[in-house]
Amino acid sequence: MLDTFETWLVQATGASSIWWIEIFIIVFISLLLGFLAGRVFAVLIRHAEETRNVWDDAVVAASRKPVVWLIWVIGINFAAGVAARMMESPWHELVGPINRVAVLFLGGLFLVNLIKRAEQNLVNPAYLSDPYDATTVRAVGKLARISVIITAVLIAMQIFGYSIGGVLAFGGIGGIAVGFAAKDLLANFFGGLTIYLDRPFSVGDWIRSPDQEIEGTVEDIGWRLTRIRTFDKRPLYIPNAIFTNIAVENPSRMLNRRIYETIGVRYDDLAVLNSIVDEVKTMLQNHADIDATQTLMVNFNQFAASSLDFFIYTFTKTTNWVEFHKIKQDVLLKIAAIIEAQGAEVAFPTSTVHIAENQLDAAALVPSGVS
Repeated sequence: MLDTFETWLVQATGASSIWWIEIFIIVFISLLLGFLAGRVFAVLIRHAEETRNVWDDAVVAASRKPVVWLIWVIGINFAAGVAARMMESPWHELVGPINRVAVLFLGGLFLVNLIKRAEQNLVNPAYLSDPYDATTVRAVGKLARISVIITAVLIAMQIFGYSIGGVLAFGGIGGIAVGFAAKDLLANFFGGLTIYLDRPFSVGDWIRSPDQEIEGTVEDIGWRLTRIRTFDKRPLYIPNAIFTNIAVENPSRMLNRRIYETIGVRYDDLAVLNSIVDEVKTMLQNHADIDATQTLMVNFNQFAASSLDFFIYTFTKTTNWVEFHKIKQDVLLKIAAIIEAQGAEVAFPTSTVHIAENQLDAAALVPSGVS
């Protein structure tokens, strides 16, 4: 192709040495084509954004830079090849392999960008009415990107004449040594893999551990560390291997929240205690925010030191922490109103001293000033 182009230039210009013109034309055409390709992709991206399809946005956005760079790299590489050939430089023989490697890596860049954009779209409610689980999508995306990069590197080595078989054999032997030296790193890697497979929690979940001082919202699950944002807004970085040895609670996946309270009334209110218990139970059964299909108990519980105690055991429909406390407050205030309506009072710690009548009479007979 270059020979034909050079023959045409000689015939068109009548010059005997046209290599510098050839280089100028190749570079100019490459830059022009790259510019035009960028403009075309800008139009395609605008049209793709008007649709809610997951893949058209991802493919067009991922293609823009690799295509433009491919045009520029190949054009400039051809120009450099012409200059090397005219100067009889051995670098001329590298033009072909470099072009193939450029195509390979730009193809790899396209796949990596496609995977990243697809990750964003698959978890975005604007593209899917039922988005995929963010943790699973990130795990698959990471594996896919690593596979693309490793494959591209191995093919590039093969292009330049390196034996992939030798590299893989060396990698197998080296992997054993690395495995012994980096056992903690591998433990964290497999711990992260276990999290992705078992999915005890996902990004955005509130978790805590009764075995460790771990509590907060999961922000990121990496291959080595999981980042948790504690409730005082501090980042907490946990090695993934820890999660294979501890119990983890996931309150984010609870179905209801429980209200379990003990309330005491005075001993003087024993006569109305049964009516109070019945009214409280009826109130809870008819409360709009209480899940009556779950366990609901209101019972007299014990004769306490200063009160007659009854307890309430019920569940709210919501699991939202803020809404739960609003509902709990409403329930407790309604219980207080029921107690007051029955003429009773909520008990508080008191002591009653009983003095026998004969002791009172004896005290009255003692002359003043005599102890």
